[in-house]
Amino acid sequence: MSIESIDKATQTQIANIEKATGKKLSDWISIVNKSGFAKHGELVNFLKTKHGFTHGNANTIVHFARQSHAGAAENSDDLISTQYKGKENLKPWYEKIMTEVKKFGKDIEISPKKAYVSLVRKKQFAIIQPSTKTRLDIGLNIKGVAASGNVEDGKSWNAMCTHRIKVEEEKAINKDLINWIKQAYEQAG
Repeated sequence: MSIESIDKATQTQIANIEKATGKKLSDWISIVNKSGFAKHGELVNFLKTKHGFTHGNANTIVHFARQSHAGAAENSDDLISTQYKGKENLKPWYEKIMTEVKKFGKDIEISPKKAYVSLVRKKQFAIIQPSTKTRLDIGLNIKGVAASGNVEDGKSWNAMCTHRIKVEEEKAINKDLINWIKQAYEQAG
């Protein structure tokens, strides 16, 4: 299995998992595939409870075992197109957000996954996910800042996010939204 096609942050994460556990990624994939569990959440929980993984590391291993990681796709554009299949009306919203996010700096790694796009600086700072036919969810990682206004606690939605913003209309893609994303970007540097 080649991991060269995945982002550097994930390559580093896998190297750290292998170093800490003494097992290769292929070994963990085999363990996951033989666990008897089928659902993503069950597999993550299995690795956390049985093998002491953190949520993020367990999630990464499960994505590799299920071939749902970004490197499993031939093309990042294909992953994004698949995310917006049946939700094509949301794709211009995604593109509008990404146009603004790319202005933050050249150190942003855009890492499409099966269900969302991960935005990474030194660590993941945001995800953009077309959750329904009428809503984009923006997950952010911002420590020490309380959720307020249209920004809610993100942990119950996605354990890897501290904040969540539901975008249900185009006018919600405004300076306030971009400032929240920029705050997450700045903390990730």
